[in-house]
Amino acid sequence: MILGTVIKCLGGLYTVRLDSEIDGKKYVTVRARGAFRHEKIVLLAGDRVELEKTSEGSFFTARILPRKNSLIRPPLANLDYIFVVISSKKPTPSLFIVDKMISIAEHNKIKPVIVISKSDLDSDYADELYGIYKRSGFDVFITSSQKNEGIGELLEFLREITKSGDPVCAFAGASGAGKSTLMNVLFPKLSLETGNLSEKIERGKNTTRHTELFVLSELLGQEYNGYLADTPGFSLLDFERFDFFELEDLFSTFREFDSSVGKCKYTKCSHTKEDGCDVIRRVKSGEIEKSRHESYCELYSTLKNKPKWK
Repeated sequence: MILGTVIKCLGGLYTVRLDSEIDGKKYVTVRARGAFRHEKIVLLAGDRVELEKTSEGSFFTARILPRKNSLIRPPLANLDYIFVVISSKKPTPSLFIVDKMISIAEHNKIKPVIVISKSDLDSDYADELYGIYKRSGFDVFITSSQKNEGIGELLEFLREITKSGDPVCAFAGASGAGKSTLMNVLFPKLSLETGNLSEKIERGKNTTRHTELFVLSELLGQEYNGYLADTPGFSLLDFERFDFFELEDLFSTFREFDSSVGKCKYTKCSHTKEDGCDVIRRVKSGEIEKSRHESYCELYSTLKNKPKWK
């Protein structure tokens, strides 16, 4: 049995890193089986696959091993951690988009890590963002690529979480958030292309064209395990078009709501406006961040009004 991990998907070709070298090769390029297309199965970066070798010496994908999880945007499988990059300024972040990504990650049992970039542009707002997400129960880091601040702490965190196992870690951020610049500082061997931010529209050119995994030990040294993913921006998390999860799953994707379970006045409380809602009580008291509850309410409305036939 020949096993490997898909590390790159581009134009119908897939680069697979083999678990063990074959004929001196550690990496091979394969196509998916024709049956995959008929069955509408799409290979994703992060997929564990079983390959077969032809008589001519080439390889093809025989099957995809069961996935732990998968995402539509960014298109990745078997993620363990997702580092959500938020800029403190230029562009001003949409916390709703950030919270939407966090909810999708939580639903898929992927641990979100919040990375605040460009702190040199607005340190006060960076601190405010840090407080929002730290109090909501997340690991949070404040960084400045220009001043090289927070980089050492982030690398140490990455080393700790990759000590055992072979985790897949993804970096994702809205266009212009400074994700590629940050990753170039963290991982100089990547040399990722970066775009220039338009001051007029405050949006960056999305320079990442495909999803690719990089071997952490090759980037940082043997004390690191697993993979690092660079991904396209996640500005199009459209609940109207895609089935990330259902309305009844939403509450569990906000971890700070957990202690309110069973404490609301009404059994079928939506936690959006009802009298006697424990979540709303905690929002008013400052125990739950107002912006987080606002994101919950907006997601609730979208999912509630989504036609079932979609």
